[in-house]
Amino acid sequence: MHEKLSVNTEIKARELKKVPKSIWALGFVSMLMDISSDFINSLLPLYMSSVLGIGVVFIGLIEGIAESLVLMIKIFSGVLSDIIKKRKIFTVLGYGLSACAKVIFPFASTVGLLLFARVTDRLGKGLRDAPRDALLGELAPASIRGLCFGLRQSLDNVGAFIGPLFAMIAIMTFTDNFRTLFWIAVIPAFLSVILLIIGVHEPKKYDGLIAKNIKFSLSYKEIGNLSPRYWLVVIIATALTFARFSQAFLVLRSTTVGMSFAMVPLVAMVMNFFSAASAYYAGYLSDKINRLFFIIAGFIVLITSEIILGYAHSPQHLIAGVSLWGLHLGLTQGVFDALIVDTTQSDIRGSAFGIFNFICGIATIISNLVAGLLWKYYSPEATFFGGAAFTVIALIFFVIKLIYNHSKLYKIK
Repeated sequence: MHEKLSVNTEIKARELKKVPKSIWALGFVSMLMDISSDFINSLLPLYMSSVLGIGVVFIGLIEGIAESLVLMIKIFSGVLSDIIKKRKIFTVLGYGLSACAKVIFPFASTVGLLLFARVTDRLGKGLRDAPRDALLGELAPASIRGLCFGLRQSLDNVGAFIGPLFAMIAIMTFTDNFRTLFWIAVIPAFLSVILLIIGVHEPKKYDGLIAKNIKFSLSYKEIGNLSPRYWLVVIIATALTFARFSQAFLVLRSTTVGMSFAMVPLVAMVMNFFSAASAYYAGYLSDKINRLFFIIAGFIVLITSEIILGYAHSPQHLIAGVSLWGLHLGLTQGVFDALIVDTTQSDIRGSAFGIFNFICGIATIISNLVAGLLWKYYSPEATFFGGAAFTVIALIFFVIKLIYNHSKLYKIK
C-alpha cells in the first residue's frame, strides 16, 4: 500500500514538472487577482444592504448583470483573439481594467458609482477570461490538459480563499471602515498585472501571425465548425448555470442563521477552500477517465448543498452547505474548460470559449433574478430549495442526453 502511494506521488510530481512555466504564472496571476476580488466580494453584499440600503432583489439584479456581463463579453474578446492570433494582449487589458476598477470601490458611496465599479471590474474579467483560457489550452500538453486547467483553477481558488481570510482579519482591525478595507484590495490586483506582463509568454506559433483585413464577425461558417460534442458540453454547462446563483446569496444567507458580521467572510473562505482542494485532483483524474463523470458528480453535490442550505438554521449547517457548494465548483469548472479544448480546433478556440460563456451569461442573469425574487416574495429557504429542484431537473435532462447520445458522449474524455 505504501509503495503504491509512493508510485502515485512520483507520477503526480513527474506530471507537474511537465506543466509549462507560463501556465504556473497564469495560475499565480489568477490567484493574486482573486485575492483582491474575493476580498471585496466577501464584503460587498453587506456593504450594499447595510450601508447603501439596497434590497435583495436589486442585489440579485446587480450581481446577475455583473456576472452575466463577464460571460457575455468573452464572446468578443475570444473572437478577436482568434482573428489577430494574439491572446496575451487581451489578457493583459482585462486584468489591467479589473485592477483599475478596484480603485473605484473606495469611493463608491452611491448605488450608481458602485454599479459602475462592479461593471468595470466584470468587464475586465470578461475581456481576459476567454483569451486566457484559449492561451492556456495552447500552452498545455494534451496528455495533461485537465491537470493544467485544474491547476490554474485550484490556484485561482487559493486566492479566493486568501482574499476573504484577509478581509476577516481586516474587518477586526478596521471595524466597518469599508473605504480602508477596499483600498487594501487594490494591492494584489496590480501585482497580478505585473506578474502577467513579466511571466507569461505566448506560444511561438503566434509570432507575426496577425491576420490581414481584420473584420470583426462571427460567421455562420465559423459557428458551423464547432462540433456537436462541443454544443453538448455547452448545453450541459448552461443547465448547471441555471441551477446555481451568485455567491452573494450565500453571504446573505449567513446573516439569516446568526453569523456575526466579522465572521461573514468565512463563507467565501470555506467555499473556495473546498473548490481549491478539489479542482486540481478533478482535473488530474479527468485526464485518466471520462470527464463527464465529474460533471455528474458536480450536479449531485450541488443538489445536496442547496438542500442543506435551504434547511440551515445555524452557522454550522450553513458551513456544511457552503463546503459542498465549493466542492461542486471544484469538480466542474476546470473540467468544463478542458472539455471545451477537447471538443474544438485551435484556430477557433477563443470563439468557442466566448460562445460558451455568452450562453452561460444569459443563464446567469436569469438565475440571479429568479433567486432574488424567490428570496423577497417567499423566503431565503425557497431560493435554495428552488435551486435544488431545478438542479434535479437539469441532472435528469443530462442523464437522458447521456443515454440517447451515448456514442457521441463516449468520445468526450
